[in-house]
Amino acid sequence: MKSYTEYLTFNTKNKREIINITDKVNEALKKSGIKEGFCLVSAMHVTAGVFVNDDEDGLIEDLTEWLEKLAPFNPNYKHHRTGETNADAHLKSLLIHHEVIIPVTDGRLDFGPWQQVFYAEFDGQRKKRVIIKIIGE
Repeated sequence: MKSYTEYLTFNTKNKREIINITDKVNEALKKSGIKEGFCLVSAMHVTAGVFVNDDEDGLIEDLTEWLEKLAPFNPNYKHHRTGETNADAHLKSLLIHHEVIIPVTDGRLDFGPWQQVFYAEFDGQRKKRVIIKIIGE
């Protein structure tokens, strides 16, 4: 069994951004030479996430609004007693989750219709990493 690892680095312009990283994941898969296996894509920070969904602007807006309703910014979070102001970003990350595993079949990401991979940043404007780990034959 082979494995391949690549890191992506993000330093977003905005505090919150959702970025389609499907092309970057596909590029890593091609570099790996792996034809059958699995591709893990994982945010390496507690205020970011990775998810799979449709790349449709209205859906992305709906997702952003939904997350804000479930985990709104609030100055009264207990986490803020530490001097931080990003408790909502931690909660949003929990809702999105920090990683996905995508099957690799015949040298391609084996997605269903419309599926894409996204990096979700909830406390940006600083360097953060995503790991892509591909294992298989």
